[in-house]
Amino acid sequence: MKRVLLGMSGGVDSSAAVVLLQKMGYEVVGLTFKFIPDFDPADAVNAAKKLNIEHHVEDYEKVFKELVIDNFINDYANGLTPNPCVHCNKVCKFKFLFDNMEKYNCDYIATGHYAKIDNGKLYRSVDLNKDQSYFLYNLPKDKISKIIFPLEGLTKEEVRKIAGSNKLENANKKDSFDVCFIKDSFNEYMFNELKQQPGDVINIDTGKVIGKHKGLMYYTIGQRRGLDIGGTTDRMFVVGKDIKKNTLYICIGEENDYLTSNSCVLKEVNLLTEEKLNECTAKFRYRMEDIPVEVEYLDNNELLIKYDSAKRVTPGQACVLYNGEECLGGGIIKEVRKNGEKLWYL
Repeated sequence: MKRVLLGMSGGVDSSAAVVLLQKMGYEVVGLTFKFIPDFDPADAVNAAKKLNIEHHVEDYEKVFKELVIDNFINDYANGLTPNPCVHCNKVCKFKFLFDNMEKYNCDYIATGHYAKIDNGKLYRSVDLNKDQSYFLYNLPKDKISKIIFPLEGLTKEEVRKIAGSNKLENANKKDSFDVCFIKDSFNEYMFNELKQQPGDVINIDTGKVIGKHKGLMYYTIGQRRGLDIGGTTDRMFVVGKDIKKNTLYICIGEENDYLTSNSCVLKEVNLLTEEKLNECTAKFRYRMEDIPVEVEYLDNNELLIKYDSAKRVTPGQACVLYNGEECLGGGIIKEVRKNGEKLWYL
C-alpha cells in the first residue's frame, strides 16, 4: 500500500482529504505544521484520531517567520503588494512536505487544495469558485507527479458532506480567507510592525497636495475605500507610491488613464511546461478574470507580458499564466509598463 504524506491544517478540506485518499487505496500519514506562536493543532489531531491515521506535528515557527513573515513586512516597507500565501506554498508548505516525505517513508504528498494534477500538469479545479491554481503556480515541476490533490472534482458543499458523514467535528468549520499570521486587523498589524510615517497625498493629474496619508503601508494600488480625502464626489483611487518621498499618488475617476498599463515584467518565473507559448491568458490577481496576453521570454528567468489594457497590475503580486484550464506557471510582477516605458509612479 502506497503511503501519502498529507498536510493537515485542521480545516475541513484537509480532513476530508484523508477520507478520499483512503478510498483511493492509500495509507495516509498526517503532518501538521506549527507556523505561528498561538497555533492550536487540536482540530488536526482530533481528525487524525477519528480517522485512525498516523499523525505528526512539526514546529517550523522560526523558519516561517524568517521566510514568510519577515519577507512580507519587508516587501510592504518597500512599497510592494506581496501575496504571502503564494510565497508560503513555495518556500514552506510544499517544500516541508517534500522534505518530510522520506522521513515518514511516504511515496507521495497531498494537500486539501482545490486544483487538478494530471500527467504531470497542473489544471484549474472543476469548482472555479474555489480554484486555487493561482496560488500553486510555483510548484516544483520535477516533483509535480508526486503531488495528489484528492479534492479535485468536488465542490465545497460536497467536501463538507464527506466530513459530516464521517462525523468529523470540523465539518462546518468556517473557511479561512485571511493571512494566517495576522490575527488583528491588517492596519493594526502593520501599525505594530512598521513605523507609521504620515505624508502627502498628491493628485497625480494636477501635482497638487490634496491631503495627508497615515502611512504608505496602509494603502494598496487600486484602493478606493478608506482614503478619507474630501473635495470631490468622484471616486478616488490609489495609483502609486514614492517610498523615498513618502508620497501617495491618487487619481480621480474610474476611467483615469493612470489606472491602466499594457505590459509588465515578471521575475522569479516558474514554468510548469516545456512548451513556450507566445499567447495565453493571465491573472494578475486571484479573483480577476483571465485576460489575453502575449509572452516574450527574456534573460535572467524573466518574462515580458503584453496586454491591451488592464487595471491594478501591481509590483510584488503574482501573475499566473493559463492555456485554457492548464496552469502554465507564472512569476512575481517586477515592474509595470505602458507603451514600453516603466510607470514612474509604481
